[in-house]
Amino acid sequence: MTSSETQALPDRKANDGLILPAIGFGTYKLRGFEGSKAIESALDNGYRLLDSAVNYDNEGTVGAAVKNSGVAREDIIITSKLPGRYHNHDQAVETVEESLLRMDLDYIDLYLIHWPNPLEDQYVEAWETLLELKERGLLRHVGVSNFLPEHIDRLVKATNVTPAVNQIQLHPYWQQRELKAYDDEHGIITEAWSPLRRGGETVKDPAIVAVADKHGVTPTQVVLRWHVEYGDIPIPKSATPSRQLENLDVMGFAFDDEDRAAFAAMDSPDGSRGDFDPRSHQEM
Repeated sequence: MTSSETQALPDRKANDGLILPAIGFGTYKLRGFEGSKAIESALDNGYRLLDSAVNYDNEGTVGAAVKNSGVAREDIIITSKLPGRYHNHDQAVETVEESLLRMDLDYIDLYLIHWPNPLEDQYVEAWETLLELKERGLLRHVGVSNFLPEHIDRLVKATNVTPAVNQIQLHPYWQQRELKAYDDEHGIITEAWSPLRRGGETVKDPAIVAVADKHGVTPTQVVLRWHVEYGDIPIPKSATPSRQLENLDVMGFAFDDEDRAAFAAMDSPDGSRGDFDPRSHQEM
């Protein structure tokens, strides 16, 4: 697949004008020289949205890959995330500045608050700080991760600014329909972490394998195609070039009503991967 072919993927547009491709590239656990090579490969294969975080401990890896790739900086959307331990103003400022230094960048395209950490209740201050850093030109767009409507409503009430992105756990077993509808209503792009669930559990599901066999594609392609149709942005990770290409090649087939019904039936109130309730989860 060439870069031109990946343009067949639809775009997502946020309330602030941010435009993202329908599939991004996750970098969690990609570190060091080998990690940088894997991210370079992803860029060469057509990915333009990279997802990182301070807590992934790989911002230097991402920055090196961007610098060493043949892709123009302005064509790449780089994401990082602010951890809970740095939600107060001064520490948030220093953390973003350190992200820029580690990545060797003049600006970061998209910066998210990683979790609300409501027990500390400093996420409004963190949001105000990200907006300040956006005004300084260090950040182009700002958003959140793992936020519920009640958290986002507080941000908007305090600042009159709605996040551009909300990155949440989302996959066929945990479709988060109410939260996705809230994001859509407010012009917030929903990104999906763990889009294949932990260990790629969804691609082993007999129902998904049956849909893949029906269309002559892989189970992974079927799940990612479901995300594209659902309207979120999955951010799968792979260090293997052939799989990177496969993960982008999802527009050559279409679901029918039977396929959609099979996916709708997979959603479960117990489908969340782990105990990640944003009302109580602590991500420091």
